[in-house]
Amino acid sequence: METSGGSQESRSRSTVVQGRADVVIDRASPVPLYFQIARQLEAAITSGTLRPGDRIEGDLELVQRLAVSRPTVRQAMDWLVDQGLVVRQRGLGTVVVPRQVRRPVELTSLYDDLVGEGRDPTTMVLRMETSPASETVAQALGLPLGTPVLALERLRSADGQPLGIMRNYLPADRVRVERDDLERRGLYDVLRSQGRQPRMAEQTIGARLATAEEARLLEGRRPLPVLTMARTGFDGSGQTIEYAKHSYRADRYSFRTSLVTR
Repeated sequence: METSGGSQESRSRSTVVQGRADVVIDRASPVPLYFQIARQLEAAITSGTLRPGDRIEGDLELVQRLAVSRPTVRQAMDWLVDQGLVVRQRGLGTVVVPRQVRRPVELTSLYDDLVGEGRDPTTMVLRMETSPASETVAQALGLPLGTPVLALERLRSADGQPLGIMRNYLPADRVRVERDDLERRGLYDVLRSQGRQPRMAEQTIGARLATAEEARLLEGRRPLPVLTMARTGFDGSGQTIEYAKHSYRADRYSFRTSLVTR
């Protein structure tokens, strides 16, 4: 029975996962027991104490180890699943998944966001060429059909795991981009060094299934859901500076927003 009390005996300490993550249960705390368990496991996952692929002990093992009820453990695991930190796999139990990138819906560079989170971003340039603007690209950039644009396609990874495919189109006469720059830096960093970083943008977020080529590049098994982002960016003078169409693995990436009432 899970009751509150102020005695020293009301506290228990248990090693939860393969001897590498400790959870301290404080029964005198007003914080629900399931949330205490979940948040401490979350901290172990985000700190790297528990790594992707590690299996968390089964519900019954945790019940015995922590001296809590099975519904409490199940609620803690459900919370971790909802946060995208673990998955339940038949025959394996509860497994830690690769850390998901939770990106704010702001006009920022994914490369900069990853660095800010302490991640290790890498970029593979798949395509870099000057070509005539298609109808869609020309309309987005506000250019005549067939105007030369710099077409970029890159595979962005985080901590060695493919995260997203990024396709950008820029007016060829307004920017200078070198392949080496794209492999070492983010595109917005390159544009910023030229005084052409987007200052505002129009953006649409969606979702769909990955194409066969996208699934191959993202190292996922089809059907693979991807989040999509289409963005038209403008520099400080109001000139259109980029049109982007990106696809991200949905299990490794999400958008975060703050909402207020009117």
